[in-house]
Amino acid sequence: MSFFISDALAQQGAATGDSMLGLLFPIGLVVILYFLMIRPQVKRQKEHKKMVEALTKGDEVATMGGLVGRILDLGDNFARLEVAEGIEVKVRRQSVESVLPKGSLKEL
Repeated sequence: MSFFISDALAQQGAATGDSMLGLLFPIGLVVILYFLMIRPQVKRQKEHKKMVEALTKGDEVATMGGLVGRILDLGDNFARLEVAEGIEVKVRRQSVESVLPKGSLKEL
């Protein structure tokens, strides 16, 4: 019965060049992931933090929720916005998405 089953031949051993080439692909993927996804996101977070810290009373801002208004008062975590004449809203400072150019809100 041994003629139906061939003897298994042991592999001689992997060459070191093949194992290095096998590691090159995952390392390349990590480098590409860093430059295309992680680095730009960290850069945007730093710019947003810098913008939030630079907010001052009287700035015209837009929030992530779509509200636009003029800053009346700033606290450590919150800001009071005037969204219409006599209507004030309290929002988190981190929710401010952008600072609008001066004069954008003429009706306030």
